[in-house]
Amino acid sequence: MDKQQTWPQGVFPARLIELLASQGAIMTSRPFDIDQVQPASLDLRLGDVAYRVRSSFLPGPSHSVAERIEALKLHEIDLTKGAVLERGCVYLVPLQESLALPPEVSASANPKSSTGRLDVFTRVIGDRARGFDQMPAGYHGPLYLEVSPRTFPILARTGSRLSQMRFRSGDTRLNIAEHKALHERDTLVFDGSIPVGEGVALSIDLKGAGRDGLIGFRSRRHTAVVDVDKKGALDVLDFWDPLYNRGREELILDPDEFYILVSDEAVHVPPTHAAEMVPFDPLVGEFRVHYAGFFDPGFGHSSAGGTGSRAVLEVRSREVPFLLGHQQTIGRLIYETLAEAPDRLYGSALGSNYQAQTLKLSKHFKPFPA
Repeated sequence: MDKQQTWPQGVFPARLIELLASQGAIMTSRPFDIDQVQPASLDLRLGDVAYRVRSSFLPGPSHSVAERIEALKLHEIDLTKGAVLERGCVYLVPLQESLALPPEVSASANPKSSTGRLDVFTRVIGDRARGFDQMPAGYHGPLYLEVSPRTFPILARTGSRLSQMRFRSGDTRLNIAEHKALHERDTLVFDGSIPVGEGVALSIDLKGAGRDGLIGFRSRRHTAVVDVDKKGALDVLDFWDPLYNRGREELILDPDEFYILVSDEAVHVPPTHAAEMVPFDPLVGEFRVHYAGFFDPGFGHSSAGGTGSRAVLEVRSREVPFLLGHQQTIGRLIYETLAEAPDRLYGSALGSNYQAQTLKLSKHFKPFPA
């Protein structure tokens, strides 16, 4: 690697991710897929084997992930021809990508949007890690993906992409004043009543914008397998119960049930920035947005095929039933500066699945209503 390379501060767009790879900071056992590098993130691919383990774990400062797997594994599963990963089980999968990051470059990971909408719990870990989904600046070592389907059994294989990684240098998150200035210039949320401060607060839509009053979906139990690599193959009603507004504009979340809902606001990520959705406040109630998610530059942007897009929310109650009301705040978007102008945007030109979305299930399902 060129030791004289200076990396600009900010979230790395696609060109810099590809430069990292060309200089050996991202190593792969197989060449990148043609669409693997996204506008500001890199999809991570499963390797050839999955290890069923007794429990989730962090290796801690004294152990490699491989050492922990050896102590906890129940059996090995060959992924080269595809294999079913059962709900309620924990699997560790070595990824095809590994890292040799420069001293000033760190990385973080999140489930891909489609992964979260299937209620598949994933977390990336590295050797001697003290936390999930965070690779410290200068990390050298392999990457592993913890996979635990919570609702549907899934069929996955070598090369399946369930998680994505973002690379950055420096402190990239905007402060309150910077969020306000960006909103003034580029309109981050298309609702004048929504305050912009420490990010953009998102509330829940329980009114239902369409004529039929559809507000969301609740997952069904004891379903067939979902093939994570097949688009538009499954009938919605075999896996989901649709939920409608019956005049109450509220919804009681049942414990241990999984819901797909949508934000009341349409949001926008300008080409100069990326964003991440985080829980609003863990103290506001006994529910949580199931997975935080990355929003690439261009999400909801007019030149990329969007005029603002709703944020789809994966919601689960904790120990007790919990009543959600229409426009109750449930999460927020935190914006980050890109290290340079991107050469591609999230949107129709890339075949992005969720541009200009409203309420939408993962790409694996046929449109609803048919």
